[in-house]
Amino acid sequence: MGIFDSLKDKLGGSNFDELEAEEEYLELDNAGAIDKGKITVHPFLLEEFDDIKGVLDSLRAGQTIALVNIKPLKDRDLVELKRAINKLKKTTDAIEGEIAGFGEDYIVVTPSFATIHRSSKQVKTVKEDDTVAAE
Repeated sequence: MGIFDSLKDKLGGSNFDELEAEEEYLELDNAGAIDKGKITVHPFLLEEFDDIKGVLDSLRAGQTIALVNIKPLKDRDLVELKRAINKLKKTTDAIEGEIAGFGEDYIVVTPSFATIHRSSKQVKTVKEDDTVAAE
């Protein structure tokens, strides 16, 4: 009879096995945990050039697909719109994401893990030298 068996007999036999089994597992409450795998589709509105900062910060965080309404800035100042789109394009290239225009008033920007389905009739590609150019 080994040391373990003699201790088990002195401590109450089968109750010791149950006690030992209970101590092997620790139950964790993960109700408050944040799911890092979730992706956020976040709408943005560009009314002026400085509004681009929130879009860029969200994209750099890596878990956001940005839907950017460019209509207010387009109606107000095309030069500022071009600057904003160029800045978006550079950040998109840096994060290895994709950028595309939807219609006349929206741009979608995705991180590297997402792909934009492109249809020549519905989606436009954003190019560096042109604000929004058809594919």
